[in-house]
Amino acid sequence: MAELTTIARPYAEAAFALARDANALPAWSAMLKLGSQIVSDPRVADALDNPRLTAPAKESLLLAVAGDGLSEEGRNFVRVLVGADRIALMPVIATLFESLKDGADGVAKATIESAYPLDGDDLADLTIALARRFKRRIEPTVVVNEALVGGARITVGDEVIDGTVQEQLRAMAQQLRA
Repeated sequence: MAELTTIARPYAEAAFALARDANALPAWSAMLKLGSQIVSDPRVADALDNPRLTAPAKESLLLAVAGDGLSEEGRNFVRVLVGADRIALMPVIATLFESLKDGADGVAKATIESAYPLDGDDLADLTIALARRFKRRIEPTVVVNEALVGGARITVGDEVIDGTVQEQLRAMAQQLRA
């Protein structure tokens, strides 16, 4: 995956620069999501992998499926990816673009793993505390993981805050061994 990310990054950065300069970040986000969905469809993926399908035919297929979902700039972006034989990277490009967009918008996505569903007040309080800590607006996603027994594990970007019962027990066992 790291290699795909390395290859996709310049395309994502170029798309981000175009979108930012045109003040069209939401539109580009939607176009890249649409392109990712199309490219990820098994039938389209099989067609794109067919060595007998020429680059112009691949381009026509993708643009026909996308219909009016792409602006002229989005259509050109698809043409560039097809011409460079990088269209399969569209999902990775879209993910990288979203990260760049979130950074520009001052947003951080948080995944909150909890043993129990979080109600509105608890989630709101936790979101406010995370926003203070990370100095960004937090968009939380709650995942119920009953194996945690209690507590929560929060992931924001590459930082993990582990307040689970398992982690507390592991830390206690490590202190007792020391």
